[in-house]
Amino acid sequence: MGNLSVATFGGGCFWCVEAVIQRLKGIGTIKSGFSDGFIKNPPYREVCTGRTGHAEVVQVTFDPDIISYHDLITIFMTSHDPTTLNRQGGDNGTQYRSVILYHDNSQKEIAEQVFEEVQPIYADPIVTQLKPFEKFYDAEDYHQNYYNQNKEAGYCQVVIDPKIQKLKKMYADKLA
Repeated sequence: MGNLSVATFGGGCFWCVEAVIQRLKGIGTIKSGFSDGFIKNPPYREVCTGRTGHAEVVQVTFDPDIISYHDLITIFMTSHDPTTLNRQGGDNGTQYRSVILYHDNSQKEIAEQVFEEVQPIYADPIVTQLKPFEKFYDAEDYHQNYYNQNKEAGYCQVVIDPKIQKLKKMYADKLA
């Protein structure tokens, strides 16, 4: 891979977002973790209370010569419901909010463009937050690569499998 860029975003449970994004061409690394909160290095059990201010996010390194930030954000915005505030499916709370944490003004502008492009897909307004990136904290090891290590788990079969099937249908040309 060539010169890698960094993207940080969350759309509900980080297991779901990680499972979708790691199947794309041009992805270097992907880490599940927490961002946009007000305590340092929060443990998962505290983030789950919703009292730390953090969102479950993934931090991705990617090769923009293989997958553009525009394509990455478009896939992200169409692989979860960006119109529900602080919720994805059965996961409720501010830690499950839809958020893009941009690393520079170019990423901000591209995300704003993607919001406009995908809004017609949805009946309700997009509520995804767009904020400057500040800090990322890795989630515990058992959260990393969760889907690939737990495909037989009920959550993976009921929630994540349909997202991966949708990805294969909509973006087959972008899959690794």
